[in-house]
Amino acid sequence: MASLLRLSSLRAVARRALHTDAVPLPSSTPSALSLIRTQPSQYVVASVAGRKYILAPRDLLTVPRLKDVQVGDVLALSEIHEVGSREYTMRGNPVIPSEKVKVEATVVEHTKGRMEVIVKKKRRKGYQKTIKHKQTYTRLRIGPIDVVDQ
Repeated sequence: MASLLRLSSLRAVARRALHTDAVPLPSSTPSALSLIRTQPSQYVVASVAGRKYILAPRDLLTVPRLKDVQVGDVLALSEIHEVGSREYTMRGNPVIPSEKVKVEATVVEHTKGRMEVIVKKKRRKGYQKTIKHKQTYTRLRIGPIDVVDQ
C-alpha cells in the first residue's frame, strides 16, 4: 500500500516537472547581472556595522550608532554579499566587487531606543541597584541599487 502511494506521488512530481518551463542559466557574471538589471525590483544583502541586512531601495534601516557620520551624509555600502530579484540571484564569494553593484545609504537621523531598566539585587543583604540605559542608533535610508554594465 505504501509503495502504491509513493508511486502515485512520483507520478505527480514528474507531471509537474514536465509542465514547468526551464529557464537557461546565464553563462557569465555580466550576463547574470544584465538579467537581474532587467527585473522590476531588486534587493541586496549587505553588511552594515558588522551585521548582514536584506535591503531594498527606499528601506529605512536602523543600525547601532555610527560615530563618525553626520545627518545628511551619504555612505557607499561596500560589502555586498548577494544581489537578486524575484527570479534571479547572484551571490559573491564572499562579496560582490563594489564596481559591479553600487548601493548608497543616506543618514537620516541619530536616535535613541526605549529606556532599558536593569535591576541588580543581592538577597538578604539590603543591596539593590537600578541602572537605566538608552541605546543609541543611526537610521539610514537606502538609495537605488545600481547594477553596473561591464
